[in-house]
Amino acid sequence: MLVNRLAEIEGTERDVGAPTFQSRRLLLADDGMGFSFHDTILHAGSETTMWYRHHLEAVYCIDGEGELEETDSGVVHQILPGTLYALDQNDRHKLRALTELRMICVFNPALTGGEVHQPDGSYPPAERTPAPAP
Repeated sequence: MLVNRLAEIEGTERDVGAPTFQSRRLLLADDGMGFSFHDTILHAGSETTMWYRHHLEAVYCIDGEGELEETDSGVVHQILPGTLYALDQNDRHKLRALTELRMICVFNPALTGGEVHQPDGSYPPAERTPAPAP
């Protein structure tokens, strides 16, 4: 059985910061679950362009207000607490945090924890991403 607590993840190698977000990675590939599970804060006023070419992602909003833009079509969806979206077609998208957003994210295949966004907004394929050093 695995038991992880957010307070124990914060400030470790599983607490990954970027200019627009802070991702606290509660489950990663080496946990053996087949998916990764993240508690992510997107900074108010930020916009993040993403395209998970090699991963499927489901995202559930716990707090805040934002907009999700489908990059290819321009369709915009309002994001509020209780909203779930699933990138089931490796969709290109932009997430705008109108206020601070707290999101729960699940990735398949699981992230290793060493990923950083590439210039196109994607993460590299799982088999090419080393886990962070302990």
